[in-house]
Amino acid sequence: MSAIGVVSCSCLRPGIWLLKPGIQKMSSFGLHTAARCAAKDYYEVLVLGGGTGGIAMSARMKRKVGAGNVAVVEPSKTHYYQPLWTLVGGGAKQLATSARPTGSVMPKGVEWIKSRVTALDPDKNCVLLENDIKISYKYLIIALGISLHYEKIKGLPEGFNHPKIGSNYSVHTVEKTWKALQDFKEGNAIFTFPNTPVKCAGAPQKIMYLSEAYWKKTGKRSKANIMFSTSLGVIFGVKKYADALLEIIKERNIAVNYRRNLVEVRADKQEAVFENLDKPGVTEVHQYEMLHVTPPMGPPDVLINSPVSDGIGWVDVDKETLQHKKYPNVFGIGDCTNLPTSKTAAAVAAQSGILDNTISLVMKNQLPTKKYDGYTSCPLVTGYNKVILAEFDYDAQPLETFPIDQSKERVTMYHMKADMMPFLYWNALLK
Repeated sequence: MSAIGVVSCSCLRPGIWLLKPGIQKMSSFGLHTAARCAAKDYYEVLVLGGGTGGIAMSARMKRKVGAGNVAVVEPSKTHYYQPLWTLVGGGAKQLATSARPTGSVMPKGVEWIKSRVTALDPDKNCVLLENDIKISYKYLIIALGISLHYEKIKGLPEGFNHPKIGSNYSVHTVEKTWKALQDFKEGNAIFTFPNTPVKCAGAPQKIMYLSEAYWKKTGKRSKANIMFSTSLGVIFGVKKYADALLEIIKERNIAVNYRRNLVEVRADKQEAVFENLDKPGVTEVHQYEMLHVTPPMGPPDVLINSPVSDGIGWVDVDKETLQHKKYPNVFGIGDCTNLPTSKTAAAVAAQSGILDNTISLVMKNQLPTKKYDGYTSCPLVTGYNKVILAEFDYDAQPLETFPIDQSKERVTMYHMKADMMPFLYWNALLK
């Protein structure tokens, strides 16, 4: 993925993400065959982004066309398993355990182009990199992730230089969350959810539940007024899990402010300014003793106004096959796409199997036969040994793996999130 090669919310579907086959009807299927632009290099499969989707797909493509015919464009030297950052911010894991050198996760023999994409030219089957280097391709997989925009909140990112404020979404600020949690004395503890798409929609709440549990354990809970200020009108998009979370929120005496969007942080005064989204222009100011910020997010800059993107900047793919709607030799996976599902690593895991099937058949000039159902998952951490495992599809209907009620908090699901999933990530999904 762009910037720092991070990945999104955890949980890779148990059972090695088996997926439902289907039949995709398509009207046009000829490859886009414009002449290649004069390039310094050419690859049969070019992958943009070395995050979860990019590495997983490069490993799959290596087996199809040979390592020497696959290249990954990724500027970052470090690959992060970001789902762990929820637990890093809560003091349950060390940041170092979430990081590996990018070279160590790159499939052996696959070319790693240590550069940044500056433009895409699908009409000429090539991309432009820094220093005006052109690379051409036969097939292109776009896995550029999602961009964080702390700067869209007035007072950030410079506000992070002050204490009592952190964010689990950045490698630079996740340890500040744990520091703010430990240093808490008394007052408002505010947790935010922005008015944009985000990766892992459950993560802004997870750190709140961990904080509540930590303060209960350290005797500070009675001095904490915990507030969740969210731009949404619901606590979670799937009713079954939303109902369970609302019970927890009630039991733990947490205040929820719906339709509130963080627009400014006055870190020197420890003030957070929120806009009331139902009353545009109306703001309210809250003093904080701890503030956890979930930043606004959006498509990477290179995708905005790109021929491969929709009007907003997300890669415009068929939601069932992950093939581009206009360019049949271009594909998208993960957070950078306009797939109408939650942006999580579990979604990428499911998508990688579908996309593998799609590309295999496209290479044989055949129609894709498997359909992506929108499967995604988010292990909702509700304490230091409790998780509600949310799994659902495009229609926000539960799509659960286990023959139990997954809306209940379970110790087993916590261990799956904290211990099993990182192991599966490094040793299965990326390979």
